[in-house]
Amino acid sequence: MVLTDAPRVVALAGGVGGAKLVFGLAQVLPPDRLTVVGNVADDFALYGLHISPDLDTVMYTLAGVANPETGWGLAGDSVQMLEMLARYGEDTWFRLGDRDVATHLLRTHWLAAGLSLTEVTARLAGALGVRQRLLPVTDDPLATMVDTEERGALAFQDYFVRWRWQPTVRDVQFRGAEEARITGAVGEALATAEVIVICPSNPVLSVAPILAAGGMREALRGRRGVCVAVSPFIGGQAVKGPAAKLMPELGLDISPAGVARYYQGLVDGLVVDSADAGQAADMAVPALVTATLMKTDADKARLAREVLGWAGSLQR
Repeated sequence: MVLTDAPRVVALAGGVGGAKLVFGLAQVLPPDRLTVVGNVADDFALYGLHISPDLDTVMYTLAGVANPETGWGLAGDSVQMLEMLARYGEDTWFRLGDRDVATHLLRTHWLAAGLSLTEVTARLAGALGVRQRLLPVTDDPLATMVDTEERGALAFQDYFVRWRWQPTVRDVQFRGAEEARITGAVGEALATAEVIVICPSNPVLSVAPILAAGGMREALRGRRGVCVAVSPFIGGQAVKGPAAKLMPELGLDISPAGVARYYQGLVDGLVVDSADAGQAADMAVPALVTATLMKTDADKARLAREVLGWAGSLQR
């Protein structure tokens, strides 16, 4: 059920966990009340194609065409192109579905024609029937680089996909962050938002790149609305991906208090799972304790509704 008198909401999202909550928010908000700001620092080029994995995961999820088994890629997609590449002797370490390639072909074609990534994303999302605004945080180059003990410096997709996030991480940096700036559309969305939600995405690999774009932290600190984050951890474990392994490698605490410290100065409250209820009192910001695991579409909508209702009760 769509909320009446719904607030203007901006969601910062990356990865499958972020896309799940974005889907829930889309179920309870009118389309014109939801703007999603996506991570672009895991974008990369493969066979000349510009691939935007985080933006596509959110876009496919909102369009209702994402692969339900993985959370990314397209449902029912085939991999005949990859099979042919393998016959040619190529290392097909990055999985690209045949229909998914069409997205990357058009993105690459339109970028080469002079369109910005913001314009390209709007065209792609609109063609898939997505009515919410999906904005890349920046149109400038921004890339996550992971320094590892075993393999040295790795581009994000090499660390995350090729080596399946197993190397021990010493540092994470965002190449291009000194020059990259948030777009005007992102700045306007943040300035007019009544609620900002940092989704349960990997804090270091999905959210930090969004925060690294020039002007983002300043926009959040100068916000007029309430900003809340949803912890991606349940009982000290990540639902999906390397967050629970990565953050301790960097000396970061994955408890509710640790997540609150990571977002210190940016959030007015943190949503934590019921499994971590006993630690919520140790946080420096208010906590909403609830079930955060999103297995079904009903779970996603329920959590979104609870997060928005609670955020509306907070004071800046």
